[in-house]
Amino acid sequence: MKQLKTISCIGRILFALPIGMMGLNHFLMTPLFAQQLKESLIPNGAFLIMISGLMLMIVSAFIMLNKFVEIASLWLIGLLVMIICAIHIPSLFSEDINVAQLAYIEVLKTTSLLGGAIMIALYLYEKRKLESSNS
Repeated sequence: MKQLKTISCIGRILFALPIGMMGLNHFLMTPLFAQQLKESLIPNGAFLIMISGLMLMIVSAFIMLNKFVEIASLWLIGLLVMIICAIHIPSLFSEDINVAQLAYIEVLKTTSLLGGAIMIALYLYEKRKLESSNS
């Protein structure tokens, strides 16, 4: 049982660490992200880039610390759906082939993170539901 907890902890960290790094990149590479927003449906780029970066770092911290993980996963799901729909999909149709190729990679990456967040949220929801029915 202790081995499963260790593996679960490693899995949480491996899932959350890239999310936190992406959030940090929103602060370190704001001009680059703002340039990518030219093709998107998002106005007022720099401010929203920093807000979304902060949100990503908070979600990452909650998941790594194993606190409010279900809520953090739901928050991440909403954020990732907005990012895919408002930023990455419009960029797929860019006339600049480099922008379109980067958007394709970003859609794949963000979709895989979305799938992981959905699995975590549903697992924790089912676990909570099972525990409440047993008590």
